[in-house]
Amino acid sequence: MGRDLFLKLELRSDPGMLCVVRSAMERLTEEFGFAAADCRSVTRAVDEALTNIMRHAYRGKADRPIGMLCRTVPKRSGGESGGEGFEVLLTDEGPAVDPSKMRGRPLDEIKPGGLGLHFIRQSMDVVEFKRVKGKNQLRLIKYLQPGKQVETGKRREDLADFGPANR
Repeated sequence: MGRDLFLKLELRSDPGMLCVVRSAMERLTEEFGFAAADCRSVTRAVDEALTNIMRHAYRGKADRPIGMLCRTVPKRSGGESGGEGFEVLLTDEGPAVDPSKMRGRPLDEIKPGGLGLHFIRQSMDVVEFKRVKGKNQLRLIKYLQPGKQVETGKRREDLADFGPANR
């Protein structure tokens, strides 16, 4: 399978849209064939990335554009085992960011917040940030793992609710 497009969205930086995106991600990752735990991980990573765009790139302004593409990518080259990848490409028009400064707080600091980047990097196989044509672009990829794929439609009851009470 080539780069088949699953979903293309342009949404506003309104935090109220996060529940819509979470629902879409849960269903897309399920249809892609991820096990329930990986569905939750990918959904959480995308939610964290969008929250960071809203909070840091747009400083809480709820009317700014965010682009989102979800598509398949080929298996990894280089002899690594695994299946196709699920790619999420997020774009925003916020100020340019220095990728070397994109890091979460130290894990040994006990305080709320600052762990979103750790969650994203832990959940995804590829996390790449770059500036393209005046836009910030975050590329996230999760590859199917042999033996962890689940037959489509078998996990719906296993997916967690990512509503406000369960975040």
